[in-house]
Amino acid sequence: MPHVGGRGWLRVAPAILALAYGGNHFSVLLLLYRAREGYTSVEVDLLFALYIVGIIPGFLVAGPLSDRHGRRPLLVAGVVLGCLGSVVLAAGAGSVAVLGIGRFVSGVSVAIAMVVGSSWVKELSNDVVGSTAARRASLTLTAGFGLGPLVSGLLARFAPAPTVLPYVVHVVLTLAAGAALLRAAETRTPAAAVRRPLLADLGVPRDVRRRFLGVIVPGAPWVFGCAGLAFAVTPALVAAKVGDGAVLYATLLAVVALTCGAAIQPFAVRIGSATGGRQLLVGLGLVVVGVLLVSLEAVVREPLLGVPIAAVLGAGYGLSLVAGLTEVQRMARPDDLAGVTAVYYSVTYVGFVVPVVLAALTAVAPEPVLLLVLAALAAACFGLVAARIRTA
Repeated sequence: MPHVGGRGWLRVAPAILALAYGGNHFSVLLLLYRAREGYTSVEVDLLFALYIVGIIPGFLVAGPLSDRHGRRPLLVAGVVLGCLGSVVLAAGAGSVAVLGIGRFVSGVSVAIAMVVGSSWVKELSNDVVGSTAARRASLTLTAGFGLGPLVSGLLARFAPAPTVLPYVVHVVLTLAAGAALLRAAETRTPAAAVRRPLLADLGVPRDVRRRFLGVIVPGAPWVFGCAGLAFAVTPALVAAKVGDGAVLYATLLAVVALTCGAAIQPFAVRIGSATGGRQLLVGLGLVVVGVLLVSLEAVVREPLLGVPIAAVLGAGYGLSLVAGLTEVQRMARPDDLAGVTAVYYSVTYVGFVVPVVLAALTAVAPEPVLLLVLAALAAACFGLVAARIRTA
């Protein structure tokens, strides 16, 4: 790998931000589609699920391919797919099928940004310690995830053509980011790639598998589990009280959560130093507190409580993400970096099924009880990581 460092990663970061923006801004627009097009909760859940369907294979294919053939070709493909997804979504407001295709394509583009972009930023940051490289990638993703709902939520509420203009803005942003990407230094070449079956790149190397399973896997689903609780579950709990302000309320919670997620990440090293390298446990502790607060919200249904809930869940998301990504980048070899990162991100996205599972189970138990069970599960994961983080 060529020597790289300095500010070269800043040429990659805009593409990561733009694709993350495009993946998450749809979350606040879902409320608009329900109001304008009359989509049912099942149809909305389907659109959400198709995004995940695009993300998981995107993770598992893009990572190994970029380890073999280079970062730039894959991330350029992600930029093209991100633009295509937004064009399809802009054209499909009245059709669940068309929106589903657009969400699937957007999911693939976000997966490429997360896996290939994070790996490329790490390699372009080889002049700094590993935790700094991980923070650069996670902060860029978090900024994109936060700006998307903020900008599109405001456009949906105050601008004309609310089902079209947000996607136009995203396409313009993504094309500009793609132009910067073309000048970034390539860090992987076909000559440097390991020649082995593609399936061999989809797993975690044997020598780090025990730590991955004991420390990374129990904590990873809560990264985006926090996001699902803050973006989807909490707004739904108070929807009857906020009425016509539902879109703005969901936008507020998304922005609060992701702002707090970004704000805590620069302190990850200090938290790690103060806790003996256990910053992941601090993140999971915040998750437990956040889920308990959501269970309280399910009883009191107070919109103002949603703000501190989003703040705590956002902090849990941000610290868990940067701690997990730092672990992954530390354990992976150069030839496995994107592949192992892909497996990690795939596990984190399991957390996005939390709102769907909770909605399905409300037929058998009340929401406060379900959320208390979820908090107990988070506490159990905290205990598993605490037992293994120094021994795995």
